Amino acid sequence: MTRQKTGRRFGAFLCALLLLCTLVPSAFAAQTKVQVNGQHYNGSVVVQNSTTYIPMRHFLNFLGWDVTWHASSNSAFANSTDGRTLHVGLATKSLTVDGYTVEIPVTVRSGRIYLPLRTLCTLMGYQVSWDGAKKLVSVTSAGGSSWTADELYWLSRIIYAEARGESLTGQIAVGNVVLNRVASPDYPDTIYKVIFDSEHAVQFQPVSDGTIYNTPDTGSIQAAKLALQGVNVAGSSLFFFNPALSKGTWIVNNRTYYKTIGNHQFYL
Repeated sequence: MTRQKTGRRFGAFLCALLLLCTLVPSAFAAQTKVQVNGQHYNGSVVVQNSTTYIPMRHFLNFLGWDVTWHASSNSAFANSTDGRTLHVGLATKSLTVDGYTVEIPVTVRSGRIYLPLRTLCTLMGYQVSWDGAKKLVSVTSAGGSSWTADELYWLSRIIYAEARGESLTGQIAVGNVVLNRVASPDYPDTIYKVIFDSEHAVQFQPVSDGTIYNTPDTGSIQAAKLALQGVNVAGSSLFFFNPALSKGTWIVNNRTYYKTIGNHQFYL
């Protein structure tokens, strides 16, 4: 197939997807600026539901990656000069970087694939911060971690105990709930205290059955790191349960359903 024909098919596919996407006005998005290691990124930036999106090809080219489109699988692939790999599946709405895969919202605008900046950069090993006063997203090469060894220790253990064997997305979601509770005024303010909170009853089954002390695998540790770095797939959820193991009666009757991820249902 010629490159011209491939481009036409890709363009038609993206136009169809575009009809499903509603983005904020360009004027608002233009207020958000992005810097990578202090260097200004001059490509387009889109803000949707408080999430910053970046055009995949243009941004990765800016970072020095080579990007190709495979029309047969509706997928984009990218490679860095040092042998790293990246894959985006539009049909599966998934992002894979160096073998780690998470489900992501894929947005299409003007024939371009847009990806959530924080998730993309975090999986690539960057640290991402937001300066609200300057409306500036700063992306920097990873230096020291922004969490303590104790935080990673306990978050990776609760993730492993609750969601071992699930996808990376499902494991991150469990970590999101714990961190959402840490940030909430209604719960203790550390990961350890949230996990072992028993004010109104034991909150997590692994605390009762002792599996919280099992040694997590590398996938759970990676999920914990990504959650700590800000990757969020569970929104502001504060509750979850596995319908195969529990009816979750109180949660269902008193909280608002958010979504199902892996084996768990998540509630706000």
